[in-house]
Amino acid sequence: MPTPDQIWKDADLPTRRLAGLALNPSTPLDVLLRLLADAPLAVRMVLCRDRDLPEAVVDAVVAHPDARTRRFFARNAHIDPAQRARLVDDPEWAVRAVLAHGPWVTDPCEFRPLPDETIVRMISTYEGDAIGGFFYRQISVGLHLSLRTHPVAKVRAWGVGGWGSLSAETRAALLADPDAEVRERARRHAEQHARDEDPAWVESNLPAHSCHARTDMLLHHALSRAVVDSVLTAPAREDERATIAANPGLPPDVVVLLAADPDPEVRWYIARRADLAPAERRALVEDPDPGVRRMVARHPDLGLDERRALASDPDPGVRLSVSVHPAWSEEERASIAYEAPLDVPFVPGFALLTSRDPEAVRRDALSGHPMLRREAAKERTLPPDLVARLAADDDLGVRVLLAQHHPDAPPSVVLRSFLEYTGPERAHLLTRPNFPADGLAGHADDEDPEVRALAARDPATPPDTVERLTRDPEPAVRAAFARHPNLPADRLAELLDDEELVHEAAANPALEVDVIRRLVRALPVR
Repeated sequence: MPTPDQIWKDADLPTRRLAGLALNPSTPLDVLLRLLADAPLAVRMVLCRDRDLPEAVVDAVVAHPDARTRRFFARNAHIDPAQRARLVDDPEWAVRAVLAHGPWVTDPCEFRPLPDETIVRMISTYEGDAIGGFFYRQISVGLHLSLRTHPVAKVRAWGVGGWGSLSAETRAALLADPDAEVRERARRHAEQHARDEDPAWVESNLPAHSCHARTDMLLHHALSRAVVDSVLTAPAREDERATIAANPGLPPDVVVLLAADPDPEVRWYIARRADLAPAERRALVEDPDPGVRRMVARHPDLGLDERRALASDPDPGVRLSVSVHPAWSEEERASIAYEAPLDVPFVPGFALLTSRDPEAVRRDALSGHPMLRREAAKERTLPPDLVARLAADDDLGVRVLLAQHHPDAPPSVVLRSFLEYTGPERAHLLTRPNFPADGLAGHADDEDPEVRALAARDPATPPDTVERLTRDPEPAVRAAFARHPNLPADRLAELLDDEELVHEAAANPALEVDVIRRLVRALPVR
């Protein structure tokens, strides 16, 4: 079965033209329905996957006889998730599996949850192999937090995972659940957790050769002294000392031993440990490797003398790392000679299930330290006063992270962030709800092609500029302006037969309805 990329690659010019019409906001409803009924698969793919759709078209898609067409709709990230949810009981397993996998997005952070009742229906009725991919990203925060107490037994059973992180009260409730499946699944998880915490069981089941299973057990499971000694003396892989250094159950004397290991990677992992003894911590504060000192500088139990030593460290990364330690006062923090880096990615992150403490966020937002303000800027629930304050921040990272995360970031800040930030996920800023359109025509002659393309968003960009930029050296710029409604009619007509730009030209909303109907008229009835 051809992949979506192959389907598009095989599409000829007339098909790509029809696919453009499928995206055109000027295309009448009856024409959209005709394309859905009779157009080639590539057209139906674009129509069902790549745009929002009127209710009548959604009705027709859900009832469409071709399962591949319905699968494309299951991938649609533009439609209200409640519309995708109408496929929850689709007769084809592949359609249901695609729905569970999640929409076709370039950024997993942008998933919108399916309705809770749809998730419950899927958990209750789908076979295990149908639930995969980014299914968990489609679960609302509220449902995530209530899985283990949900009134539907299959949902409670599905929420038994992560046994080690559950409270004793929650574990007891699941083990005593009135539903047999929940009790059985809880029992299995409890037994597996007990085995993982049994050094003798781990020792007898640890693979002798290097593999993912061995690494996982060395990282997370309880280790016998014999296993620890074998790693220290005859590891299956050279870096296994670093692996066990991250194991939270490592015996204290081994922590002491590894704190002086000749490999800085091992000492780096030891420096992360919450159970690090004062003597080892002090030694790592003076470690010859700056990477180790940068890590130990984050340790929550650092004493004042240790923090002072790290604050005057010759390595700027160490000074930066210790400068954000929560034990400092703002005055003390300001006395440290650190520099907040600007050559790092400012990218969007996943929304957390629970928000940070609002007072801690406010404290970070009001801090004089840009790294703390950057952390605050990532909070999607910042109150208006902090949004306004951080929008005016003099640090590029603060402004960009605010624009990347907060739905109410001012349009001027979102635009400024795009113009000033050229690192990874710059394009994500273009998807933000407050990205402005007015005034962007002034960027039409910018040296940066991504900035030139902004002028295609401005409805006031002059026709001669639009036409000129359909001949820009950069393909992305040409494509953007081929869709601009101010494109002169003769150039638009020319592009409808252009091998490169036909798809974008056919999506141009300036295309007259009678032209759209004429282009579709030759489509044979299936």
